[in-house]
Amino acid sequence: MDRTKEISGFLRSRRAGINPEEAGLPSDGRVRRVPGLRRDEVARLAGVSTEYYTRLEQGRARNPSTEVVEAIARALRLDDTEHEHLTDLLRSGAPAVRRAPARAQRVRSGLHLMLETLHQVPAFILGRRTDVLASNRLARAVLTDFDALPASRRNLARYYLLDPEARERVGDWAQIAAETVAILRLEAGRYPHDRQLADLVGELTLQSPEFTTWWNDHRVLRRTHGAKRYHHPLVGDLHFSYESFQVPGDTEQTLCVYNVEPGSETVQGLQVLASWTAPEVTTPDASRPG
Repeated sequence: MDRTKEISGFLRSRRAGINPEEAGLPSDGRVRRVPGLRRDEVARLAGVSTEYYTRLEQGRARNPSTEVVEAIARALRLDDTEHEHLTDLLRSGAPAVRRAPARAQRVRSGLHLMLETLHQVPAFILGRRTDVLASNRLARAVLTDFDALPASRRNLARYYLLDPEARERVGDWAQIAAETVAILRLEAGRYPHDRQLADLVGELTLQSPEFTTWWNDHRVLRRTHGAKRYHHPLVGDLHFSYESFQVPGDTEQTLCVYNVEPGSETVQGLQVLASWTAPEVTTPDASRPG
């Protein structure tokens, strides 16, 4: 990822979204050719010089202090996730070092067992880049059979954006897909030298018509809970309330659980899917000897 372009694009997109009147700035009579705040207005709100903020936005200011970063975050009204992303971008300004490829992520056996214990609801574990590291039977029935894919292709962003079936199966597809792009954006700021992430972004850029627009929005998101809706061809609409948790002992793995309202039609639909996907049990034939 080009650090300079990332910093510039993020800061410009954030100041473009702020109304000067909402920021408490009086009109100065100048004609605004672009929406949002000007650089000098952000600098004034943050208490820094216009020259310094300009260098910062252009990626030419090295190692800004924590106080300066916090002042700019307040001026641009960044939320906690955006603040963290800005800090990641500015921290990545140190000269790049050659890093060994990250080891493949593995899910420990206890977590695999826990996924199977959650047999009444869909559950799965995400790793870096929204890679699907493990999933239970209901997750594979509701979304797609990730286990049937090559290990290198088991990725939630790739499923949402490139699988034609996802557009039919995922309720509010555009919103969910755009939010997933924002999650990748946050990770790109945290891991600017991740070659596999860069390859994924390149693949999505070439193959998804919507990806570039959402990526260029510079929106960042950390998904922790919310609502999801799917339309399954066998059982119809399914409504979930999902929760996401960092796996104890591994901050780069996230457990996602799709909870359901007791007694709802979704419970009945999941029961049908559970029986439909249950492994076949072979019984001995009493007529055969032995």
